[in-house]
Amino acid sequence: MKSCLIVDDSSVIRKVARRILEDMDFIVDEAEDGQEAYDKCTREMPDVILLDWQMPIMSGLEFLKALRGYNGGDRPKVVYCMTERDIGQIAMARKAGANDHMFKPFDQAMLEEKFQPYV
Repeated sequence: MKSCLIVDDSSVIRKVARRILEDMDFIVDEAEDGQEAYDKCTREMPDVILLDWQMPIMSGLEFLKALRGYNGGDRPKVVYCMTERDIGQIAMARKAGANDHMFKPFDQAMLEEKFQPYV
């Protein structure tokens, strides 16, 4: 089974995403901010990461840059999740190493579409 790390400061978003991804047979872990996510990745690298843009302590962009600079951090597929449809944010995320992006609010069909290739 593939593993997924959900990184979002919203417990509601994490809960909804967890339910959908577990139904897709992912082994799911969660982190509330980029620093917690980075710490988890240094212990055990997930296959896929659902990453929020705005978080306290370490933002999604800061996390992504740190992840991609870490040994083995180029392996996980990262789907960047944001609320604003800002082409500049998307470009920054892609440049930092995001594989794909999606927008909040999302539903089951949207999440399944983004993550089905990684199952």
